[in-house]
Amino acid sequence: MTAPTVPTVPTAPSPRSPRPGTAPAPAPGASRPGSPDLLRSVFRQHAAGVAVITAQDGGRPVGFTATSLNSVSADPPLLSFTIGTGASSWPAVRDSEYLGVHILGEHQRELAGLFARSGADRFGPSTGWAAGPHGVPVLDGVLAWLVCRVVARVPAGEHRVIIAEAVVGDPAGEGRPLLYHQGRFNALRD
Repeated sequence: MTAPTVPTVPTAPSPRSPRPGTAPAPAPGASRPGSPDLLRSVFRQHAAGVAVITAQDGGRPVGFTATSLNSVSADPPLLSFTIGTGASSWPAVRDSEYLGVHILGEHQRELAGLFARSGADRFGPSTGWAAGPHGVPVLDGVLAWLVCRVVARVPAGEHRVIIAEAVVGDPAGEGRPLLYHQGRFNALRD
């Protein structure tokens, strides 16, 4: 008995790979060597959803805006995000077993900006929140939230990739997602 053959799908030639007997295609823009500036410039072209990550730090709430949120696995339900080790929220994220993940709506541009600003009173009187499961701060009015258990903190340069498992949450908020593009928080357009 032989194993069934798996069909292969032809791939399109790379724009950087010339066809035999032809000259290479010109690059669509000036090529630059890899650098932090190049990476930032390229990712300004990438629209990302906006989330706020929260934790407890010695009984006080802390949090920050993240655009690096990713779904990792459905089973088990894992997600990831990154945080710089110089960030004010890093000690709480480093030491917490549970974290909150909040998906912001387009009506929450100011909240996204507040949690992105260094030195801001992020949990001041204008921020609606309550202690949620496992004592994690849960923000009011978000599109969706999760409380997650941290399963790994992976070193990546001066950052850490946090991998966490969803344990409880609510996806039932109303509104449309807030996006981050070209260094600004934006509404989704039809």
